[in-house]
Amino acid sequence: MEKTLSLISRIPFFNGLPENQLKEIKRIAINRVFNKSEAIFFEGDDGNGFFVVVYGLVKIFKLSTEGKEQILHILGPGEPLGEVSVFSGQQFPANAEAIVKSHLLFFPRSAFVDLIAGNPPLALNMLSVLSKRLRQFTLQVEHLSLKKVPGRLAAYLLYLADEPGKQDFVTLNITKGQLASLLGTIPETLSRIFARMNGQKLIEVRGSSIRLLDRRGLEELAEHGRDTE
Repeated sequence: MEKTLSLISRIPFFNGLPENQLKEIKRIAINRVFNKSEAIFFEGDDGNGFFVVVYGLVKIFKLSTEGKEQILHILGPGEPLGEVSVFSGQQFPANAEAIVKSHLLFFPRSAFVDLIAGNPPLALNMLSVLSKRLRQFTLQVEHLSLKKVPGRLAAYLLYLADEPGKQDFVTLNITKGQLASLLGTIPETLSRIFARMNGQKLIEVRGSSIRLLDRRGLEELAEHGRDTE
């Protein structure tokens, strides 16, 4: 593994902090490795700290009383999970599980709160990351409640394409089943919509790689969701 200090310096929470403060953060960080499908925490567990993904993928999800899974977030390198516990000290509101073998850093709540108290730039960084997460969650709620599945899928593909260096090519790093759960549908419906969008020349699908052929058409679909399931 890379040195912990180098890893921490690249995490958005800690961007721009001087080396002496990064060393203080390193001092309280605990390395954790989770295998594929291993639980990181469960809904209702005490929120005694938060994690940051170093490498790998993690899903945050809820389970209905019938056992149906709804994925809320898919998190990759540099992204935090369970961070609300830093401020609330309450139980985790959802489940977290490694999608692939993943390396995470764990930051105990009490030690991290002490660091924030004497470090305004760190607090501002956290607020920035949390604000971005809240915006993403608000958009997801809007998509699930107001748009049909084609519009949700179009919006998600555009979101992936807007990541730095992606442009009009995106790669799905999760399974179709996980994507279906994230979009609030079932795999069979998602497969039909992929095939239809491919036939309409909106996208070109080659396995897990997707090329966006008609960005304007996708934006129209994401905005109005006029396609039918």
